[in-house]
Amino acid sequence: MTALTLSTAGAASLRADALVVGVAKSPKGGKGLVVAPGAEAVDKAFGGKLASVLETLGASGAEGEVTKVFSASGLKTPVVLAVGLGTAPQKDESYDSEGLRRAAGCAARALSGAKKAGFALPVEAVEDAEAIAEGALLGAYAFTAYRSGQDAKDAKGPLAEVVLLGTKPRDKAFKAAAERAAVLAEEVNRARDLVNTPPNDLTPEAFAAVATAAGKEHGVKVQVLDEKALAKGGYGGILGVGAGSQNPPRLVKLSYTHSKAAKTLALIGKGITYDSGGISLKPAGHNETMKCDMSGAAAVFAAVVTAARLGLEVNVTGWLALAENMPSGSATRPGDVLRMYSGKTVEVLNTDAEGRLVLADALTRASEENPDAIVDVATLTGAMVLALGNRTFGVMANDDAFRTAIHEIAEEVGEASWPMPLPADLRKGMDSPTADIANMGERMGGGLVAGLFLKEFVGEGITWAHLDIAGPAFHEGAPYGYTPKGGTGSSVRTLVKLAERTASGDLG
Repeated sequence: MTALTLSTAGAASLRADALVVGVAKSPKGGKGLVVAPGAEAVDKAFGGKLASVLETLGASGAEGEVTKVFSASGLKTPVVLAVGLGTAPQKDESYDSEGLRRAAGCAARALSGAKKAGFALPVEAVEDAEAIAEGALLGAYAFTAYRSGQDAKDAKGPLAEVVLLGTKPRDKAFKAAAERAAVLAEEVNRARDLVNTPPNDLTPEAFAAVATAAGKEHGVKVQVLDEKALAKGGYGGILGVGAGSQNPPRLVKLSYTHSKAAKTLALIGKGITYDSGGISLKPAGHNETMKCDMSGAAAVFAAVVTAARLGLEVNVTGWLALAENMPSGSATRPGDVLRMYSGKTVEVLNTDAEGRLVLADALTRASEENPDAIVDVATLTGAMVLALGNRTFGVMANDDAFRTAIHEIAEEVGEASWPMPLPADLRKGMDSPTADIANMGERMGGGLVAGLFLKEFVGEGITWAHLDIAGPAFHEGAPYGYTPKGGTGSSVRTLVKLAERTASGDLG
């Protein structure tokens, strides 16, 4: 994990491998580039012409653009790295937190292999420092666990140390912000590691073992239900999905409690450690990334551990519904009927609509404890990707105010989301002549149909929301901002902020 240090040192006096500064397009009406606040000493070392030098090298100030230049006399770092911040704000405005977060992530990624870098980006408030720290630590992420031989030797490790300049290390607010950023980034990166781990190593049993070990380390109580306990308890959904695999399913309960907590938040994660589609086998070209189908469980796991490490005054319970969806002679078939933990029967029309089955059992079980709110997180439907693209997750809920609150929280922490409806007319499409409900409905609006299915298993009177993170959970393109290729840790930051708001009473 990349180290984080707060420093009062001036940019000119810091000894490091590189100095990171911000550069932006001039505000409306102006021309050329401007050097962002925080880098005044660096600009002075260049005789006040750093912007001109960067323009000569082709820098435009566009968001995410990185330009390296040899250092000037008077600086104790060999390289200055300028990262684009977009258009500079007007005099009475400030750089927004997400822009700083992304810029720091770009810079940290560009400095992979370096031992130490000073970040002299704009810090006008504690929130700016936290955003820069968070972005740098997330941007420095690298998954190298399976590199060996020459590949391992050639692979550049992440930036080893981030030194945040322009801060107040002895100020309690700055110190707390840095500690929060470090913990949050570490747990987001833990979720990324889990998503990136090959499915032959991350089976339901292995995932449960990871959760158990983390629980012991951070004071989180962990209970694991194996296949025998699931059968005894009547968890037909989880067992039905895992029936075709030689790696049996698990339901993991994570419990973090605080003596001063007034409210309880239940989080539920879809944990399909590999999804072949089962008997309804996925077509060629759709299987290769299906190790990511446990991203919801990874997010919930990371969020509960983060809450514990930060000591939030809220009780948080996490439910990881873990199974491997495989075809075999023992697999659930299209047309089979499963009796769920709730007692309801479900006709399985498509075994590739399996996530809603494991979540349904977990939703019913979580509802028995009557939490103040339940949020489930899942890479649930391709339909949501078609609707919102690869970078935005959908938010559905049985309470409009709760849905709006989660959407606003996601936007605040820099995770793109969009509120989605649960149209009552789509429920009829799941009527079954054989069972209480079918696991499929109308094809159009499939993401909303899945949400309506889940709603059937939420306890009466309990506030609930569903996050479909199928788009942003796994990034197949080139890295951008602080988002790497592969597992992203989508929704972890939203869940943590939700827990913090619940603890403070801001959600009512």
